[in-house]
Amino acid sequence: MQGRKDIAVKQSIPKHLRYTVEDFNREFPNDDACLEHIAEERFPGGRAPCEKCGVERKHYRVSGRTAYACDHCGNHIYPLAGTIFEKTTTSLRLWFYAMYLMGSTRCGISAKQIQRETGVTYKTAWRMFREIRTLLSEDLRLDGPTEMDETYFGGRIRSHQRKERSHDNKTAIIGMVERKGRAVAKTAISAGARTLHRLAKEHILPSNTVYTDEATGYDKLASLTDDAGKNLHSSKIYVMGDIHTNTVEGFWSLIKRGIGGVYHAVSQKYLQTYLDEYTFRYNRRDQGNLLFKSILAEVSKRASKSRASVGSEIPRE
Repeated sequence: MQGRKDIAVKQSIPKHLRYTVEDFNREFPNDDACLEHIAEERFPGGRAPCEKCGVERKHYRVSGRTAYACDHCGNHIYPLAGTIFEKTTTSLRLWFYAMYLMGSTRCGISAKQIQRETGVTYKTAWRMFREIRTLLSEDLRLDGPTEMDETYFGGRIRSHQRKERSHDNKTAIIGMVERKGRAVAKTAISAGARTLHRLAKEHILPSNTVYTDEATGYDKLASLTDDAGKNLHSSKIYVMGDIHTNTVEGFWSLIKRGIGGVYHAVSQKYLQTYLDEYTFRYNRRDQGNLLFKSILAEVSKRASKSRASVGSEIPRE
């Protein structure tokens, strides 16, 4: 269009939350840099329990291997052991890059896109994302005013069901979202009262006020919490003061638009892992591009938990 001036697009992410692809390439230029990062996260300063010596010792990298050797007896430890990278034949840097891409998008990224960008096979890309998603599950207890709602995903509507709503061939998902806070989303066999009450008891503190719609499954929810407010959707009353479920409805919109637009279809078997990805991202939406670092931190955190009992029995030198 003639006469139109170019308008600079303002960067929406604050400077301290930016982590560009140039930053990624600078910090992780090769597999060795990735291995060193994991080793430092799991064994700060190179000090780790040596099973042979029986005490904590300094360890040094073994050239050409993913092992580190004790400086006293030469016994080897493996930083990748117990992580999602254990026994992988795929480049560590490609794993890191896949995590970076997953953390840099608000809607998710498909395995097909990873295949195109990295050159790995689709099977490898899909397996990488499946393993990364195992890091993203969280066991949360929500604190503060919480909205609770159910939705249904997947399945096909049969011709005789089109005139009336039917969820027989769909997967129920129960969502709980703190206002201006965190979210939990769980797949369930049904959205009956027993399931709703069990999940509320597991993930919502009794001191919370819970806001729901008028579904009968929530009728006795007030007995589990201090208070419960209902939204009369059937009467087309969607907001009544503080009583509404707009937050959780917005959360459903993010998930449905993301899965529908990026993945198109997700099987019931793996649906929970996709929900874990979206809730992990939603709960850290204030981290900008640094979400990648949060995903990466889960690698060492989860692997270290499995060794915590062993490490606690080995005294420091």
